[in-house]
Amino acid sequence: MEGLHFVDACTEEHFRAMSAIHARGWHDTYPGYVPDDYLRDVITEDHWVPLFREDYRTGRRRGLLLCRGDAPAACCTYGPARLSLPGEAAYSGWGEVCSFYAEPAEIGRGCGSMLMEETLRRLKADGFSSCLVLVLKENERARRFYARHGFAWDGTHKDIPFPHDMVCVDLRYTRAL
Repeated sequence: MEGLHFVDACTEEHFRAMSAIHARGWHDTYPGYVPDDYLRDVITEDHWVPLFREDYRTGRRRGLLLCRGDAPAACCTYGPARLSLPGEAAYSGWGEVCSFYAEPAEIGRGCGSMLMEETLRRLKADGFSSCLVLVLKENERARRFYARHGFAWDGTHKDIPFPHDMVCVDLRYTRAL
């Protein structure tokens, strides 16, 4: 698509742009699914900057921006699968699309598909033969998007605790690379 280009996130400006896209994505997608006060008080435009900075510093995960001209349109983070619970050892050696968000105004304009295809290409180039992505059970739009890109729910999930004793259920979608 004309005017679109990828930028490997490696500067404070990149980390801030990614964090702002994440926050706008959360505020657009998750009302009613995560506590309102959590969205209001925690999910700020700079919330993820320290995480993205640390990921870059350690090489743990990589950030990728898709820009339309000079304006960031979508972003993701990717790398080795994050495994922290019993039963997740089956995913050892897998890649993961750890986060994936587009500016709300960019949804439906093809940016997400372009970013996903590049992310999958990079995971494969990094030596992963399979990858996963976690998606909120109620997020039908994202579930359809991932299915269009070859992912399918593998029947497993991960419970994500939130304040006020709320638990969100993330479904694990997988695919071969």
